[in-house]
Parts: sequence; C-alpha cells; structure tokens
Amino acid sequence: MRQTSTARAEHGKRVGLGSIFRMLAAAGIALSPSAARAIDIAPGDYAVLPAGTSLGALYFQYTSADSLHVIGPGDVPASELKTAVGILRGLHFTEVGGVPVALHLILPFGGFPEARIGGVEQPTAEGFGDVTTGFTIYPINTGTGEFATTVGLSAFVTMPTGHHDLGSISIGSGAWTATPQVGLIQGLGHGFFFDGAADVAFRRDSDEAGNLTVSQDPSFQLQAYLRYQVSQATSVSFGYSGTFGGESFVNDRATGLQTRSDQLRLFANTFVTPTVQIQGMIGTDIHAEGGFKQDLVAQIRLLTVF
Repeated sequence: MRQTSTARAEHGKRVGLGSIFRMLAAAGIALSPSAARAIDIAPGDYAVLPAGTSLGALYFQYTSADSLHVIGPGDVPASELKTAVGILRGLHFTEVGGVPVALHLILPFGGFPEARIGGVEQPTAEGFGDVTTGFTIYPINTGTGEFATTVGLSAFVTMPTGHHDLGSISIGSGAWTATPQVGLIQGLGHGFFFDGAADVAFRRDSDEAGNLTVSQDPSFQLQAYLRYQVSQATSVSFGYSGTFGGESFVNDRATGLQTRSDQLRLFANTFVTPTVQIQGMIGTDIHAEGGFKQDLVAQIRLLTVF
C-alpha cells in the first residue's frame, strides 16, 4: 500500500542529495518545460465564438532558469535549464442542446538548449511532447455587454505520446494526466475585464524500467489577469499564474521536486487582419520551490480564425 503524502514527505526528508539525483537520473521526471505540461490560458481565451468557428494557433516559447531548488538540500549550484518549445493548438466551437461547446487539441514540441544540474550536463529527450485533448462547455454566457459574464467548464486529458527517456530531462511526461479546469471572463466596465482560471492536474502513476514507480501528488494552478481593451482589435493584460502541490516520488521516496511557483505575466495582442491575431507575453517567476526558477518566459502566439 502506498504511503500517505505526509508520510512520504517525512521519509523524503531523510533522502540525501545524492540519492535524489540518482532517482532523477533513473526516472527523468518533473523538470519538463511548463509549456508542455500546464493548461495555461491567455486573457480572452474563455470567450465564446459562434458555432462552426475554428481557431488555429501556433505558440513559440523560450524559458531560461539558472536556479534549481530541491526540497531538503536547498539550492543546487551551477544548475541551468533553457527550453525552446512550440505548441500547435486547434479549437472548434459547436453547440449541444443550445449550449456552446469548444473542442480542443494541443500538441507541444521542442527541446532544451541548456540542461545542467550541479555543473553536470544532463541528457535530454526532445521532439514531440504529449498530446492533450479536451472540451469546454459554457453554462453561463450573458453576451458581449460591458458587464457580461462567461463561465466555462473544461476537461482535458493528456496522453503519454511524447518523447520520454529514462535518465533524461524529457519533453514527454511518460504518464496519463487528467485536468479539469474552470474559467471566467467578467466585464468590469470602461474597457476592463477580469480573466481567471483554476485547475487541478491528476497524474497517473507510471511504471518505469528497473522496477521504478513514478508518482506525483495533484498539482493545482491559479491564473488571474486584468485586461484592458484598448480597442476592438487590441488589448493589454497583466496578471499572475501560481502552481501548487505536485510533489514527486519514486517508489514512494520524495525526489525533492514539486510544482510550486509564482509567476507574473504581461500580455499584449492585436488583430493585424480581421482573422489573424498576434500576441506577445513576457513573464518571470518571483518565487519557486522544488524546481527551477524561471528568470525569463517569453512567448509569441500567432492565431487565425476560420
């Protein structure tokens, strides 16, 4: 029988740094780029479009981190992780019983220009990441007025289709993950909107070679943005994304890694044609525990409506 999270955490405190690194080398977990794992939103993503409308998006994201924290031992010197990730995303709107529904398909890809822990170069598994599918229903959608409210209920399933190698920092997770999410857009008047989302990711335990079982506690994410609609085509937004929980274990032994971070983000987007939008985002972690602290997150999104 698996230990409780508390018991496992207490046991993990007695695991030395060398043992933690040996487990990480064996399992290759928890250090994948966040873009390949999280169900991030951008301001306006929960807007409802007419049935029959489809969206196609291509994201380019670069992250840089030169600080690694491991629970227990603390900061690991001479550690660095840089990621260069793309994401293909498709979205189609329809209706079921008069209720708007959106269908999602997400495919990340990319690699790691730098991956170093304790001064030692780490092997990497690059290429295509895990495919995510899902849907959103909109039980509340009061229209497009100045104080309109939209609430969406989403369910995502991430399949272990990505490149995942033992002993490597991998773009694929090697495990199934289910992520329910609730999203909100609330008009505040005078061109201001609140965009928010909350979700929890449940990762299924995975059996690896060498009689290793990799497990992770549920990981929670909160996102909140204040958006100002400069014009019908252009908006700017500022906000926060926080992740909580997600402590990782190998054979019920704590690895010292989790998904705890606080990140500030700034967005700007505009439609360059009636059907093509370009969006930029820049962010930075102000706090991170049990993982890499991202000094820079830079992202460009190209979106087309058809």
